[in-house]
Amino acid sequence: MFFKERKTSDGANRAVPLLPLRNLVLFPYQVVPLIVGRKKSISALQKSAETNKVMFLVAQHDANNKEPVPEAMFQVGTLCNILQMLRLPDGTVKVLVEGKQRAKVLHYQKTNPYFQVEVSEIVPQEQEPPETEALVRTVKSAFERYQKLHSGMTPETVLTVTSIDEASRLSDILASRLNLNLDDQQSLLEEPEPPARLERILKYLQSEIEILQVERKIKSRVKKQMERTQKEYYLNERMNAIQKELGEKDEFRSELQELEKRIKKKDMSEEATDRANRELRKLKMMSPMSAEATVVRNYLDWILALPWNELSTEQLELDLASRILDEDHYGLRKVKNRILEYLAVASLVEKMKGPILCLVGPPGVGKTSLGQSIARATGRRFVRQALGGVRDEAEIRGHRRTYIGALPGKILQCLKKAGTSNPVFLLDEVDKMSMDFRGDPSSALLEVLDPEQNHTFNDHYLDLDYDLSRVMFICTANTVEGVPPALLDRLEIIHLPGYTEREKLAITRRYLLPKQLEANGLKPENLTMTRQAVSTIIRNYTKEAGVRGLEREIAAICRKVARKVVRDSRDFHVRVTSTTVKKMLGVPRYLVGTAEERDEVGVVKGLAVTPWGGEMLSIEVAVVPGKGKLILTGLLGDWLKESATAAFSYIRSRAQQLGLEQDFHEKNDFHIHYPGNSIKTDGPSAGIAMATALVSALTGIPVRRDISMTGEISLRGRVLPIGGLKEKTLAAHRGEIATVLIPEQNKKDIQEIPPQIRDALQIKPVFHMDQVLQMALILDDAQALLHTHVPKKEDEHTDHEPPRTMSPSSQENTVPM
Repeated sequence: MFFKERKTSDGANRAVPLLPLRNLVLFPYQVVPLIVGRKKSISALQKSAETNKVMFLVAQHDANNKEPVPEAMFQVGTLCNILQMLRLPDGTVKVLVEGKQRAKVLHYQKTNPYFQVEVSEIVPQEQEPPETEALVRTVKSAFERYQKLHSGMTPETVLTVTSIDEASRLSDILASRLNLNLDDQQSLLEEPEPPARLERILKYLQSEIEILQVERKIKSRVKKQMERTQKEYYLNERMNAIQKELGEKDEFRSELQELEKRIKKKDMSEEATDRANRELRKLKMMSPMSAEATVVRNYLDWILALPWNELSTEQLELDLASRILDEDHYGLRKVKNRILEYLAVASLVEKMKGPILCLVGPPGVGKTSLGQSIARATGRRFVRQALGGVRDEAEIRGHRRTYIGALPGKILQCLKKAGTSNPVFLLDEVDKMSMDFRGDPSSALLEVLDPEQNHTFNDHYLDLDYDLSRVMFICTANTVEGVPPALLDRLEIIHLPGYTEREKLAITRRYLLPKQLEANGLKPENLTMTRQAVSTIIRNYTKEAGVRGLEREIAAICRKVARKVVRDSRDFHVRVTSTTVKKMLGVPRYLVGTAEERDEVGVVKGLAVTPWGGEMLSIEVAVVPGKGKLILTGLLGDWLKESATAAFSYIRSRAQQLGLEQDFHEKNDFHIHYPGNSIKTDGPSAGIAMATALVSALTGIPVRRDISMTGEISLRGRVLPIGGLKEKTLAAHRGEIATVLIPEQNKKDIQEIPPQIRDALQIKPVFHMDQVLQMALILDDAQALLHTHVPKKEDEHTDHEPPRTMSPSSQENTVPM
């Protein structure tokens, strides 16, 4: 191919940085934005920007080649000017370039750190004006026909092309605008003569015009076919209308008449009746086969299926309700009294708002089954909705009718299932709800559970006000921590703390054992269980506040007895004792925390509340040589660790009164350990127990083995109130503890402790830590802690001697259980 080379003003070829392009050919007069990421390319850009902002852009053969060599690039490219350059945060460079002149590579001057080449500009030969002008007009005319058929061509492009009269400029502009492949574009770039380029472009335009005309014919043919299909649908509808006029079966009309009768008969609110009639009129004007007609029919079915004013007759007789509640559940006096109070008020007023109770307690204490008993006692229907794992607000309020397959929320679905508008509605596990991008279901429950708002509850699907004020809502939760504060404010909290061992014995005798005998096909004559056997199961095979695990173990025993009955005789009888239990159920799984066998130094029995009720924990303290570090182990929470720090600070402030050296904390490390602690323990209520154990370990004075304690300690030694007193005293009673020390401010909670537990324990309120030490530590007559000086440890013992043991006379004041 013939090229005419043009020299620069000084007579030498031009040396410029080279930028390789992937999947792009740049033509003269073309302005293009580029994103440059390769290191060599960025270096070439920087070099050009520092000099005259002129670069040579050339396409590479293979776009996937990330590190091209000179042989991998075409020889002909375009000289361009850099208009703008911007460095991006990810290290790449955005540059705006404008093509100026074709050029050919003569040779590569260097390849690192960027490509620099010597190029010569390609100048076309002069053309005959008449022939070139005719070619320009022909190309313009072809382009106008092309743009009329091509919908993607912008008016600005058409205006730009039609205003160009120069052949070279016109050919380059069209080459950059048309949808050519890379090889065709490069071929046009390497063609130096404008008439030759215009002829090739003209051939491409004519070919594209023919293709576009064929496409238009195909589209026209498809459109006619669609019109024919619509015409057939219209004629079919006309035939259906004629058939109706001839009196043929019309199921749709019968359905409309049935809906109209149901709307007139249904006792609904005025708003619901108006909406139903309006939707029915809309349905009459629709085709029965249309999708919208199905949506309207489903909507009307839901409106008519809901119990708007259907009420079940309440049973308001208090004695009967009390008897039903006692038949189904043992204990739980707070809940039973609250239900009886509600029935008493309901018998005195015509209409009252339903209470919204929240039963909070550990698993297995009967929260869910209590809802069924309340429904039976009040004569209402019962429905239950589990909220565990619900994370979509639409589960409560429903979806709007615009969505395919939309339905009302679970609240209205359950009311439809109940068939009355005043059922007992149990919302189970409200503390297990969660939230995500679809909304917060607990926020949607705010309107449902607010007596001031729920008489106008608006479901998204119905978009009608529905009265929920007559529903008796009962919520259940394991802990109040999982319930949002705004929702908790609308609930009447009733705590179910768990059953005592005595209550579990009664529940087993009245409910669990008869239920499992029947479930396993046994008769009372086949199996009897002693009281000691049930106590063994409760203490050694279950660890819970409720009775689910207890029922499972009793069921296991019943199955073993059923096997023997089938194998031996129908009259086979088994008497289960504590020894038999161990043979049937295997090795005991749990050990009950009990009092120590003897008085120990640095060992105190603390009390805690766990998910399965109260628990008695051992707290051990060891004083070892060190630098004053306080070490806590045993799966402990941050709050409890802070409480240990407060107890240690109190002891340091009372070092002189306790007979300790002022610098005792600088010579020793203090290790507090909770042995056998299976779950993470937290809270401040072990403060006085840790302080007592520390004092005992520092002074060598043993702690009474039959005493346990609970209470938060302040830096001044005050004993502050705690929670869960009932559960903690139950744990102390199970552990054969005689005396329990509690904060003075918790005296008011003693009445909640079962009478048999109060009678079996000595519960002593304390106000200050000094009282705790005087009651918990075993003091000699000649030595009264906090009143006289306590001899230093090194005065009586060597470093390796064991702690001193108190005389038996010091234990005479212990109270037997």
